[in-house]
Amino acid sequence: MTDDVLFLSRDRVTALLDPDTAIASQRAAFTALGAGGAGRPDPPDQPELPDLPAKIMHPSRFDDSVVFAYVSRLSRDTGAVAKFGSVNPGNAAAGLPTVHAVITALDPVTGALAAVMDGTAVTTARTAAASAVAFDALSTADSAELALLGAGTQALAHARAVARVRDLKAVRIWSPTPERRARAADLLAAELGIAAEATDTPEAAVTGASLVAACTLSTTPVVRGAWLAPGCTVVSVGSFEPTRSEVDPEVLRRAAAVVVDDPETAAGHAGPVIDALRNGPLTRENLIALGDVLTGARTARTGPEDIVFYNSVGLGVQDAAAAWAVVRAARGAGR
Repeated sequence: MTDDVLFLSRDRVTALLDPDTAIASQRAAFTALGAGGAGRPDPPDQPELPDLPAKIMHPSRFDDSVVFAYVSRLSRDTGAVAKFGSVNPGNAAAGLPTVHAVITALDPVTGALAAVMDGTAVTTARTAAASAVAFDALSTADSAELALLGAGTQALAHARAVARVRDLKAVRIWSPTPERRARAADLLAAELGIAAEATDTPEAAVTGASLVAACTLSTTPVVRGAWLAPGCTVVSVGSFEPTRSEVDPEVLRRAAAVVVDDPETAAGHAGPVIDALRNGPLTRENLIALGDVLTGARTARTGPEDIVFYNSVGLGVQDAAAAWAVVRAARGAGR
């Protein structure tokens, strides 16, 4: 390693990857995917497509943790990026992030190490930013009430990111721990300057909301289709492996469109999608890639009354886009 390798702490990454920068990186990542599908040979009349090998998600046999590894490359002028880390659900009770990771970025020409950075901060920012991109593309323009399921780091990041793409008027928050949801409500009310309420049940949070963000690690549904208001958009980021389903089957049955970050990845990892593919009503052809919506190749919402569901399991190209946004910001700051 040489002296020009960037070593970026969590605080430094958080400062460099502000919500607007993160959202721009994720919009670029999914737009690139929508140019024809990651991993496919480049058609002669299409822009270069990202490299996106299959990710690794391996549940531990020792506890309820999950180890993961992503490798991807966004473009010719950005090098390969690898992320390695774990999801530890028990951390939430101790007030710790449930995701810990490290990211390495390689020089696009030589392959030499260019940067090592805290992957936890990148994951938090890029996940929330991708949800904001999804909400912006899928929800109605007047959507203004957000239901948050979860009150941890990722849920708070979602509220901040969604506020960048929609004029939020109110947030309702539920988590299993009264103290955590009350603290989250107070924090968001102060930060965003909007009405923020902690609710006693998930149903109270979801009922009437036009935007629903499930940011838990629940293995059982915290969002039920019967609660959804016409026209609402539901985003799930905690249903990232087959055993985790934050939403019940009725959410997918009521959805006019089921959108995913990548159909092939979702079909193998997203709990609610796997169940719906196995038991109905979904087929693989029904799955709509977010990138295809962004590029206009496919349509998700066809009217203001449609319910739209977006399931994100996370893709390496998201980390590649976010990590290089951080590298460029750091180099621009002369660090």
